[in-house]
Amino acid sequence: MNVDNAKSQMRKGMLEYCVMLLLRKEACYASDIIVRLKAAELIVVEGTLYPLLTRLKNDGLLGYEWRESTQGPPRKYYTLTSDGEEFLTQLDAAWGALVTTVNLIKQ
Repeated sequence: MNVDNAKSQMRKGMLEYCVMLLLRKEACYASDIIVRLKAAELIVVEGTLYPLLTRLKNDGLLGYEWRESTQGPPRKYYTLTSDGEEFLTQLDAAWGALVTTVNLIKQ
């Protein structure tokens, strides 16, 4: 059995939640999101992140604004919408319940 595959599936399941948690704190552009996820040891590549951001935007959970950059072209900064805030609150509750369940089973 390949434990790396199981770990990969677990990370994919958490990615949406983790991205939204980062955006709850402040608006970010995609490269910054990747850096912050890597710092938290959740490795993600652009080819995974951009489709997720697009889906969340299309679902009305994220918005964005263009900001000028001193290092090149303007950057798209993503933010949570009010629907995104509400959705994230529900994810927080689901995560808490999941942690409780796993901890009960581990005992």
